[in-house]
Amino acid sequence: MPSDTPNTLQCQPTLQSATFNQYKWRALIGVTFCYLFYYTGRQTLGFAVSGIQHDYGLSKYQIGWISATMLWCYAGGQFINGNLGDKLGGKAMMIAGAILSLAANWVFSFGHTFLFFLLAWGANGYFQSMGFAPGSRLLSNWWDHKHRGFVYGVYIGFSGFSSVLAYVFPVLILGTMHLDWIWIFRLAPLSMLLGALVLLIFVSERPEDKHLKSVEPASDILPLAVQDDLTSAQRYGLVLRNWRLYITGLAIGFQNAARYALVVWVPVHFLGMDWKTSSALIDPKWITVALPVGMALGSLSNSWISDVLFQGRRYVAIVAYMVLASTTAIVMMFVPHASMFAIALLFLCGFFVFGPASSFWALCPDIFGRRVAGTATGVLNTMSYIFAGIGEPVIGHMIDSTGNTSIIFPIVAGLCAASAVLSMLIKR
Repeated sequence: MPSDTPNTLQCQPTLQSATFNQYKWRALIGVTFCYLFYYTGRQTLGFAVSGIQHDYGLSKYQIGWISATMLWCYAGGQFINGNLGDKLGGKAMMIAGAILSLAANWVFSFGHTFLFFLLAWGANGYFQSMGFAPGSRLLSNWWDHKHRGFVYGVYIGFSGFSSVLAYVFPVLILGTMHLDWIWIFRLAPLSMLLGALVLLIFVSERPEDKHLKSVEPASDILPLAVQDDLTSAQRYGLVLRNWRLYITGLAIGFQNAARYALVVWVPVHFLGMDWKTSSALIDPKWITVALPVGMALGSLSNSWISDVLFQGRRYVAIVAYMVLASTTAIVMMFVPHASMFAIALLFLCGFFVFGPASSFWALCPDIFGRRVAGTATGVLNTMSYIFAGIGEPVIGHMIDSTGNTSIIFPIVAGLCAASAVLSMLIKR
């Protein structure tokens, strides 16, 4: 019997490693699956614009303020909830956010005045902010530095496919089921419950909960034992004192403003008020789906390219995509609505505009370490959505003033160019 003891001891590290690998893959799959449905609760407004205008007489300028309020509440929530994800755990935060966002969508569907829509959509923005940064923290608990490009590529890629669902569900609800716009906010967000259930059942918060050795990335800037005892104020201080935060925040702010300019106003540009009676060869509602599909595939590719092609120099991959996004957006101005060329260019525009997001978010644990990854992600996301929110009423007012929805494309081109210039300063 004693002679078997060495073999038993040799097997224990192997079993520990196999168990750890199983749980880390469950974490990646569970978190990304949960977030796959999150955007069905916040990126559907563009499909309801014409219905809200028709029923309640709101202008695009007012719609822009409703969208901006959601983005700013999302930004403020990120600042708070990223830190709460570090303190309370990403799993509980993501599940709570999905449930509360579903409730806010239902409340919004009963709206009838500008102020009602503004408040309900703003509350939804805060609840939506309980998803991304806490989820990032949960992933950083299980995956180390050298795998972050891959992990964040998958995570952000699934958020891109979430945009696909946020486009497909309204198309089915309005075009196939022939329901009114209010059902966009009642049916589509129900999918978030499925994601929350999978996260609840299959994912563990951290290795320590399963008596496994924690991930200890070499890039963490403080010893793990010290970081475990950090207060909220210390976490914020650690993040806010790093100058790279501000350069990265400005760069992703312009990138995110470009992204939401497309997400909110592309359906308005291609569909308009009379899209259901359009005689175009290609149904405009399916042209718009090319945008989120491109976004999803772009985000899957960019951080992988930064790891493999540029040896971890994420800023190079970011700059390359932003330059190509700016070029593609300029060409979009001159493309006829219902053409195969429009579909291809819209796909490429989404691909290059959203692609760098995965590399941006991989920078958070790279720069700050995993123990403050939630706080860093939240603060950075706050900055990015402040920029996105500023753009919405401005674009809505410009469309109202000019009557030209294609004006979104030169705006997107300028935002992407600004992001490219700033990203060259990150060099991480």
